[in-house]
Amino acid sequence: MGGGSKGKGMPRAMTPVEEVDISAVRYEPQAMQAPHLTGFPLKAFVWLMESRLLGPLVTSALKKQNNMTQMLQNTVIPERPMYYPEFPPQEPEQGVVVVAEDRDPVDRVEEALQCLTPYDPSTRFTSADEKNPFLYWKIRDFAYAYRSGITTPSAVAEHVIAGVEEWNNKKPAMPMLVYFNADDLRKQAEASTKRFEQGTPISVLDGIFFAIKDDIDCFPYPSKSATTFFDKIRPIQKDAVCVARLRKCGVIFIGKANMHELGLGVTGNNANYGTARNPHSIDRYTGGSSSGPAALVSSGLCSAAIGTDGGGSVRIPSSLCGIVGLKTTYGRTDLTGVLCDAGTVEVASPLTASVEDSMLVYSAVAGSRPTDKITLRPSPLSVPNLVSSDNSNILQSVKVGKYTEWFHDIEEIILPELEEMRTAHVVSIGSEALCDLNAHYQEGRRTELTFDTRASLALFGSFTSTDYVASQRLRRRIMYYHMEAFKKVDVIATPTTGMTAPKIPPSALKIGESDYVVSAKLMQFIFAANLLGFPAITVPVGHDKQGLPIGLQLIGRPWGEASLLRVASAVEELCLKKRNRPSTFYDILKV
Repeated sequence: MGGGSKGKGMPRAMTPVEEVDISAVRYEPQAMQAPHLTGFPLKAFVWLMESRLLGPLVTSALKKQNNMTQMLQNTVIPERPMYYPEFPPQEPEQGVVVVAEDRDPVDRVEEALQCLTPYDPSTRFTSADEKNPFLYWKIRDFAYAYRSGITTPSAVAEHVIAGVEEWNNKKPAMPMLVYFNADDLRKQAEASTKRFEQGTPISVLDGIFFAIKDDIDCFPYPSKSATTFFDKIRPIQKDAVCVARLRKCGVIFIGKANMHELGLGVTGNNANYGTARNPHSIDRYTGGSSSGPAALVSSGLCSAAIGTDGGGSVRIPSSLCGIVGLKTTYGRTDLTGVLCDAGTVEVASPLTASVEDSMLVYSAVAGSRPTDKITLRPSPLSVPNLVSSDNSNILQSVKVGKYTEWFHDIEEIILPELEEMRTAHVVSIGSEALCDLNAHYQEGRRTELTFDTRASLALFGSFTSTDYVASQRLRRRIMYYHMEAFKKVDVIATPTTGMTAPKIPPSALKIGESDYVVSAKLMQFIFAANLLGFPAITVPVGHDKQGLPIGLQLIGRPWGEASLLRVASAVEELCLKKRNRPSTFYDILKV
């Protein structure tokens, strides 16, 4: 607890962070204490939490049970608050190519393309074998198929349409999209097909099928954030900046992807539009909140998707669904047009089937907004040079750190105050989310939300201004510990989640589910990247005994996405034979 001390009747006082003896720190994990509720008990619990008389008693008991009251209100924290991630200047990355974020996205993608290993279609368009295991078609496969006349974007669009309709009609249904317009999809594909016929494709992303999470604007589709009403109070007038950059590259958008309502959950449960199901096992959750994006990419229905990550919402579903999920540095991508654009822990970033594809998509969407360039001072936008001779021994030259109490391998590091970090993250994201929604919440929209969302908002509403400031003081302390760790290592390795995909209780489908214990296990390793703004990526590394995917998370230094992608590419190559294609898969290329 940071070397704190407390006498009788005195609040606990934390030792100034620079004076903490890190070598003496021992991690003592605390299990989350909260009831698991579905059906009528969940309804009753929410009504209780929202009660003016009894609600404060319930939330107070929950917070005391989980040590939050002591951490935030009965502790003297000497550090001044850090209201958004503040990074010291970083050393230039090695083995990377600067792609300059002020350039056109098409030019940046082309530069990134030149940094990939040479493409050999003969190894992709032949039968898979042990030497060349086939899991997913990559972006370069589609580009080759279009340019060589094997198929067209219009032909692929018909497969996408057929796949969406087939899975919507399955029993149980697999509702991956909350908005889908087949005619608009055909129109986009026809325009792309004409460009290929005329020999004028825009970029390697031309004709590539993408899904956009429902909290990111993609004109003219509505942005509901998977609620039943948000599009009515927030009409869409143009693309979010990240979507506009993709559109400029010729991307085809298949629709708005399902998600945990308002992003306030990490299972992907949604009683409004149905719960997306894990393609590896349809009786299990995808993880969330980017549930639809992960399911769509994992099942093969699109090559990539853009999600948002404020509390693991890209990395958790990517890990549970066996794909790659990149969380960029806070401020690396312009969040204009994203519902969570005012938060201090959120980013918008890609979910893909491979690290290679993640690199291409990242090169298109990245680029800070003007105000963040001034306040955050981002390092140059770069991509890894995977054709460099230095890249062949990257895993021998990079220093990977691990915390033994978390993960058992590689270079030892110590990261104090992990429970405080969890609390600071929950208070930060919860307070910021409620602030964004409060006007609508108070105007009577509360009852239009799902019960698990209402339970979360009731808890968030119990946080005080002093709780929020205390959390930002903790943020500064925890930033110090992690930057000290990065003096020793290049990346920090953890499991992505504390468990593989949990089962979907049948009783949770109609009303929802509140299970903070499961949520805490899913979020166990993700807090640092969000609270501190670090880049992180999850890479599939195998499966458990039940055949469910396992992800390895790599956390990088601020602005170090290129180095992170470089290491992730090497890890992916090592683990390729350990990955299995999901049991629910749809081949949209069909060559």
